[in-house]
Amino acid sequence: MFEKFTVIPAIDLKGGQVVRLLHGDMSKATVYGADPGETARRFEEAGAEVIHIVDLDGAIAGTPRNVEAIARIRASVRCAIDVSGGLRTIESVRATFSTGADRVSIGSAALLNPELIRNACAEFPGRIFGSIDIRDGRLAVKGWVETSQLTVAEASNRFRAAGVAAAIVTDIARDGAQVGVDAARMEEIAKAARMPVIASGGVASLDDIRALRTRFEAGVVGVVVGRALYEGIFILRDALAAATS
Repeated sequence: MFEKFTVIPAIDLKGGQVVRLLHGDMSKATVYGADPGETARRFEEAGAEVIHIVDLDGAIAGTPRNVEAIARIRASVRCAIDVSGGLRTIESVRATFSTGADRVSIGSAALLNPELIRNACAEFPGRIFGSIDIRDGRLAVKGWVETSQLTVAEASNRFRAAGVAAAIVTDIARDGAQVGVDAARMEEIAKAARMPVIASGGVASLDDIRALRTRFEAGVVGVVVGRALYEGIFILRDALAAATS
């Protein structure tokens, strides 16, 4: 699955629309499109091998809310899709896979209910990612609106013990702000976690992608890119090229 460093475009869904948040704040959403399927098609045509989809409404509600939009994305592309947001029961995980998701990412529920992540990994081996969302060194949960007392290391240990395929690590302070990534910090997390890490949050230039790519052997296996693509800072084809150059 992680034979090379991978650039993963993101589609965040709010009310069925494609949006991006600033610092994870639902009140600071910029709408970039009303047709998630068309957005996904453009990413696939540009070379995307996997698309990361976040059901923002689901993350807040605790149950999937943008099922129809996700189904439209699945019908629009052949590439792999990874879905997250509101997956807090094994039934919701199964339902998300039934829509055609190739992988799902579980965050809050995995930390609040360790049995869920263990059962999901056992039922869908190699297809479960863990989400580690960091705010001021602590874990943010329930759609980033609450802060857990768990540390990054403790969350990583739980995910590794459960058998997740990788962890998507989001720096909330950088997310959507285009301030650049902390590549060294992502490397530290990957080494400490002893599992593949996909970085997320803050990508502002192709140099950020290159900086993360050089840490592939340390366990940083990919990066999720959002606002920089939507704002036209760079295009996906150039990002994919930067991941190999």
